[in-house]
Amino acid sequence: MENKHTPYGLYEKYIKRPQDFLCSLLAIILLSPVMLITAILVRVKLGTPVLFTQERPGKNGKLFRLYKFRTMLPPKDGVIDPTRDADRLTPFGKKLRSSSLDELPELFNMLKGDMAVVGPRPLLTQYLSRYNAHQARRHEVRPGFTGLAQIHGRNAISWEEKFDWDVKYVDNITFLGDWKIIFGTVKIVLKRDGINSETSATMEEFMGTEAAAAQGSVKVSG
Repeated sequence: MENKHTPYGLYEKYIKRPQDFLCSLLAIILLSPVMLITAILVRVKLGTPVLFTQERPGKNGKLFRLYKFRTMLPPKDGVIDPTRDADRLTPFGKKLRSSSLDELPELFNMLKGDMAVVGPRPLLTQYLSRYNAHQARRHEVRPGFTGLAQIHGRNAISWEEKFDWDVKYVDNITFLGDWKIIFGTVKIVLKRDGINSETSATMEEFMGTEAAAAQGSVKVSG
């Protein structure tokens, strides 16, 4: 997957990554008691494994392993079906998601450099072949813990709207913009807005747009 992105300026080129490292390190230190308590509760309420890990595409489509606290019971037949997520999502899991505590292990992804604090959210690998050329541009930068789409509707907006916000971010990465998104995310989390879509316990699977085949798709690299 070819990266056509040119850093917006000095912030993106020289400051953003060191800032992400320092922010994630500080957050891990400060939130370590919260993560420990959450891990214990997940173990008691949902059993093992405590962490949910899954390969996700990062910058340039390169795969990395994402870490989250588990919020669902394992599928009874061993097959994961997004349409049955509601059956596997426990009241405890719903509380974890609404508080965004399930996302805290991603701090280690940010520390490693797989992710940034702000950027397009890392999605499923099977979506790579379903993006059109415009949507694929979300992979020109490192994925983020939060982004423009998360403060403009989160899971309550359509996939196409999400991807439009992602690409808008790719083209407008600034210091002030990132911190505006960070503070906006805190507000959204406290209000617990946009956690679920209108028709799903989480978010419906992205099946691609009508223009995807005509405009090209993304291939996994690395």
